[in-house]
Amino acid sequence: MSCGPDALQLFLTHRAKLLNYALRLTGDSASAEDVLQEAWLRFQAAAAHRALDEPVGYLHAVIRNLAHDDRRRRGLRERLFVEGLEEPASDIASAEPSAEASLISSEELRLVREALEGMPERMRIAVEMHRIGGAKLKDIAARLGVSVTTAHQLVADGVAQCRARLRGAR
Repeated sequence: MSCGPDALQLFLTHRAKLLNYALRLTGDSASAEDVLQEAWLRFQAAAAHRALDEPVGYLHAVIRNLAHDDRRRRGLRERLFVEGLEEPASDIASAEPSAEASLISSEELRLVREALEGMPERMRIAVEMHRIGGAKLKDIAARLGVSVTTAHQLVADGVAQCRARLRGAR
């Protein structure tokens, strides 16, 4: 079928069924109308460039694809934007820690520093290399001139001392 009065007549003849189909797919009458309008524009453009063997089937396929795109867009919009937000923006959680959380973290950091300062040097170096520097046990063992098992034990004992220091402060 080529574009022209026949294409428009075909569309108008099937419009009610196509609209019901779009409504079933979108679940919203306004979205269904939008999808149907866009389907007509695409149908008209396609019919102008080539003959369509199954024009009604083509319209159904276009409507299905447009409805799928519409659902995907609405889902993205719902995830990104909160509609009807009644609380002021100042009440929305911030990525910044609260004053209380900052104070607690500062205190915990002070306690861990004290625990590290009170450790034997090899243990402190092992804990700092592993927990702060992300070094592997074999690298710690090589740096300290001990076995990997000893390096593991130094890190484990040092972490246990830090935890005990933190627990003792609570």
